[in-house]
Amino acid sequence: MALFSWSDDYSVKVPSIDAQHHRLVDMLNELHDGMVAGKAAEHVASVLDGLIAYTAQHFSYEEELFAKYAYPESAEHIAEHQKLVEQVVAFKTKLLAKEATITMELVKFLKNWLIGHILGSDKKYSALLVEQRVE
Repeated sequence: MALFSWSDDYSVKVPSIDAQHHRLVDMLNELHDGMVAGKAAEHVASVLDGLIAYTAQHFSYEEELFAKYAYPESAEHIAEHQKLVEQVVAFKTKLLAKEATITMELVKFLKNWLIGHILGSDKKYSALLVEQRVE
């Protein structure tokens, strides 16, 4: 069963970004489903690695658009990205040192962060990018 489903409420009206957000939702669901199904820790860690890599690509894409179109709140938005990256890197370090395991608490944190970020920070840039006709 999926952790959560994509909804049009999450749309920022920029097709490329909506597609990336949808992929992040799918990857979080894959991580969740792997845990629920009791898949091996290596499989779940591999899914988490993919999610981390894709998130970095997504953040980079958004940040390039911010620079290109002079998004006025880019510094604050980028700081949110950096904070999440720092949290995930710290967790990954603990995971590799066998000081932590992937838990539902982590999955729920990532879900809540993504939803909050899309509905809050990402919605703020929507009008600018739509106006610029970003596809």
